[in-house]
Amino acid sequence: MAPGNTRETPQVEPCPVRDVLERVGDKWSVLLVVHLRAGPARFSALLRGVDGISRRMLTRTLRLLERDGLVAREVFPTTPPSVEYSLTELGRALAEPLDALSEWAMTHRVRVEDARLRYDAMHA
Repeated sequence: MAPGNTRETPQVEPCPVRDVLERVGDKWSVLLVVHLRAGPARFSALLRGVDGISRRMLTRTLRLLERDGLVAREVFPTTPPSVEYSLTELGRALAEPLDALSEWAMTHRVRVEDARLRYDAMHA
């Protein structure tokens, strides 16, 4: 506290769901969960199926989704070993609201793009 300042700054409690929302709300996690909704997939199929994701980001995001209990990783004893990723029960529960969000985005994509163009034109 500064000299002469008798007021304390109140401590704000962190939002209890923030860390969960940060995971399920990031672009790559959303796209991977939606993609895996169709069924298990190997790493290479995910790399091809999720447009724009790098190998490094795919690896990182899958690890975080696995850590959060949303994705399961299964290693098959082949040479070389093959790995398959699938949604857990928790991941499937998340996929339902994400499907609704994806549907909303597809339905309203043009309106959002139009709004962006209008905004950019007004603020250029």
